[in-house]
Amino acid sequence: MTTGDIIIIGDGEFGDIAYEYFTDDSSYNVVAFAVEKNFYKKKTFHNIPVIFFEDIKNKYPPSSFKLFIAISSTKLNSVRRRLFQEAKKMGYTCVSYFSSHSFISKSVSIGENVFIFEGNVIQSNVQIGDNCILWSGNHIGHRSIIKNHIFISSHCVVSGFCIIDDNCFLGVNATIADNVKVSTNNIIGAGALILRNTVKNQIYKGNESMPSKVSSLKLHKLKD
Repeated sequence: MTTGDIIIIGDGEFGDIAYEYFTDDSSYNVVAFAVEKNFYKKKTFHNIPVIFFEDIKNKYPPSSFKLFIAISSTKLNSVRRRLFQEAKKMGYTCVSYFSSHSFISKSVSIGENVFIFEGNVIQSNVQIGDNCILWSGNHIGHRSIIKNHIFISSHCVVSGFCIIDDNCFLGVNATIADNVKVSTNNIIGAGALILRNTVKNQIYKGNESMPSKVSSLKLHKLKD
């Protein structure tokens, strides 16, 4: 028995991934994809229809169908945010997906259009807003707040009592220390360590590893 029929907005890479996860690890039934007219390239995807987003309400009314906006972090999440807001204005409910291979505390609150991949650990009393993507293997510490329109890449650590403000992007292996607020429109680079509150609209880069003066061959007494 299905939870309901849904339409995935987006037929790109994330749309493809979302279809697989919803089909294999949820009770939702994906009945169509939708894209904006300017990006329409194919009539079907996974053997189901692809329609214009602009026509969606006429063909799949919000009284009978729900949506998932499958757009990644394009333009600092602004494309996904715009489509989510347009869907809500049309009266749609947007569904969320939680991998059965993640741990999510029963005290966690989660909004609409959230996608939580496998291997996430989301501890007690965490709040996750609307339209957020948590890729695989992240740790979200107790009582942290993940606001809206956020993309968290794989293997990030958000420690306890943190706030991640709207429209942020956290790169792979980023680490946020306890009680830190990451401000609006921040990009936290791969491997970055954030120990204090950030400033809005900024990029915080990780320290890139540089090659040693001693080669790997010399270290092991091998010939060049």
